[in-house]
Amino acid sequence: MAPSNPPVASEPSSAPVASEAAQLITGMQGLLVLSMLMNESGDERAILRVAGTAVPSLIDGRLHGVYLHKGGWQPTDEGEHVMAGTADLEAQFAVLSSAGGAIAVVGQTWGWAYPLRSLKGQAGFFVVSAMREPPPEQQFLLRVLAQQTGIALSNTSLHTRERSRSTELREANEALEATVAALQRSTTTHRRLDRVAVDGEGIAGIAAAVNELTGYPVTVEDPAGNVLASAGSPPPSAEGSAELAALLARGQSEGRPVYGDGWLLVAISAGSEVLGSLTLIGHAGTADEHETTVLEHGATLLAMEMSKLQSVVEVELRIGRDVVDELLVDLVGEHTLARAQALGFDTDAAHRVAVVSAAHKWQPGRATYVIRRMGSLVGKGSLFAEHAGSVVLLTDVDRDWAALCDDLCHHDPSTGYRLGVGGVSENIFGLPRAYHEAQLALRMFDLARLTGGVTVFDDMGVFRLLAEIQDRSAIERYVRTWLGALIDYDTRHGGSLVETLGSYLNLGGSYDATSTAVAVHRSTVRYRLQRIRDISGRDLNDPDVRFNLQLATRALETLHAVGGGLRRSTENMAQ
Repeated sequence: MAPSNPPVASEPSSAPVASEAAQLITGMQGLLVLSMLMNESGDERAILRVAGTAVPSLIDGRLHGVYLHKGGWQPTDEGEHVMAGTADLEAQFAVLSSAGGAIAVVGQTWGWAYPLRSLKGQAGFFVVSAMREPPPEQQFLLRVLAQQTGIALSNTSLHTRERSRSTELREANEALEATVAALQRSTTTHRRLDRVAVDGEGIAGIAAAVNELTGYPVTVEDPAGNVLASAGSPPPSAEGSAELAALLARGQSEGRPVYGDGWLLVAISAGSEVLGSLTLIGHAGTADEHETTVLEHGATLLAMEMSKLQSVVEVELRIGRDVVDELLVDLVGEHTLARAQALGFDTDAAHRVAVVSAAHKWQPGRATYVIRRMGSLVGKGSLFAEHAGSVVLLTDVDRDWAALCDDLCHHDPSTGYRLGVGGVSENIFGLPRAYHEAQLALRMFDLARLTGGVTVFDDMGVFRLLAEIQDRSAIERYVRTWLGALIDYDTRHGGSLVETLGSYLNLGGSYDATSTAVAVHRSTVRYRLQRIRDISGRDLNDPDVRFNLQLATRALETLHAVGGGLRRSTENMAQ
C-alpha cells in the first residue's frame, strides 16, 4: 500500500519553526539557482540530469524516473539504474489526478509522483522514492523542483520547436530564393534566345547566345560533321562523320546530353529526323539546371531554324536543278535567266563548270551531302545540282579545287571523290561546252587509273589540244597510221601491246617503271616491246618515231575519253 499523506503536525515551538523556515529558504534559493541552470540549458537531457542530481540534496531519497505523456520514460543519470516496474507505475499514473500523488515503488517505502506542470499544461510526472517519508518542507521543495523541471522542459520544447521552425523557415527562404534566382535565370535565358530568334540572327546568333549564357565555346554542326556556326573560339570538331552519327543517334534515343572527354553534345532533331548537334567545348561534367535550360531552349530554336533553312535549301536545290539542266543543254530562255538571277547567279559573268563524281557508286544521300558541303564552302552566287549521276557546280570564279576536293574527302574518306573542271565560259551560252570539258577531264581518272583527285581541262596539255580538234576523222587517221597494226593485233589476240607501248613512252623508256604500271614482269615488258617493233616495223630508238607513237597513244586515249574510241577498223580505212 502506498503511504498516506503525512498527518498534520501539532503546533511546533517557535525555535524549530524558525529552523525549518531557514532550511526552506535555503532550499528555495538552491532551487532558484537550479531553475536558472535548467532554463538556460536548453537541452532536455541536461535538465533531467540537473533535476536528478538535486533530489538527494533535498531528501534522503532519489529521482526514480521522469515520465512524459509524449515520449514515455526519459533517461536520467540518477534514475536509469533503478527503472524497474515501469508498467506498474504507468498503471498507477492512470488513476492519479493532474495534481499527482502517492505511488507504490518496488523496494521503496515511500514514493510520490509530482506533476510536471507549465503554462502549456501537465507534461508528465516526476517520480521520487525514498526508504522513509520526507518531512512536509522537503516534499514542498520536491514539488517546486518538479514544477521548475516541468517549466524548463516546456521552455526547452518550445525553444526546440522555434529553432526547428526557424530552420524550416530559413530553408524555405533559401529554397524560395534559389527558385526565384532559377526563375530569373530561366526568364533571362528565354528572353535572350527568343530575341535572337525574333531578330533573325539565325544559327550563328543562337550559337553566340548559348556561348554567352553558358560561358563555354559552342559549335553547331550538321549530321555529317560540317560546322554550321561557332562561338567562343572553339577548336575544330574531333569527331568524324561516323562517330558523330553514333553520338547523335544516342543523344536522340536517350533524350539527354551526351558527354565525352571535354565536351557535351545535344542532338538537334525535328520529330524522328536528326538535323545536327549543339556542342559545348571544354565541359567536363553533368550540366546543371541553368545549362540544361539553355541547351534545351537553344536546341529547340536551332531545330526550328535548321528546319526552315532545310526547306528553303530544298526549294532552291529543286529550282537550281531545273535551271542547271536547262543551262547545260542550251535551253536558255527568259524564264531560265529570271530563275537563275533569283538564285543569285550572275548570268552576265564568266563561269567555270566543275563536275564531282565518285570512284564508286553514289551512296544514298551522297549527292545531297556534296551539294550542302560545297555550298557552305563556295557560298552564294553559284549553282549546284545533281545531273546525270554526278554533282555539277556552276561558279563565277576560280576556286582552290584541290582544297575543295580534299575537304569532301576529309569528311567522307570512304567515297573517293573526283573533280573534273572545264575551261572558262565567257557567257552562259558557253556552259554546255564547259560542261563537256569538265566531263572529259573527269574521264582522265579512268585512263590514268586514279581513284580520286582533281583534273582541270586547262592543264590537260596534249589531251586538251586533241579534244579541241573538230575533225575527229583526222585524229583517227593519225592514230591508225602509227598504231593501226598494233591495234589490230591486240583486237585479234586480246593483247596489251598498245597499252604497254603507251606506258613505256610516257614513263621515259623505263623497263622497271613500265613493268610496275602494266603489272607484268620486266622480261615480259622487254618481250612485248620486241613484238611491237616486229609488228609495227618502227624503230623505238628513233626520237621522231617515239614522239609520234607517244602522241598517237594519247590521241587514242582522247578518242576513248570523248566517247566511242576508233569508229572504223584498219581494214575499212584501207578500203
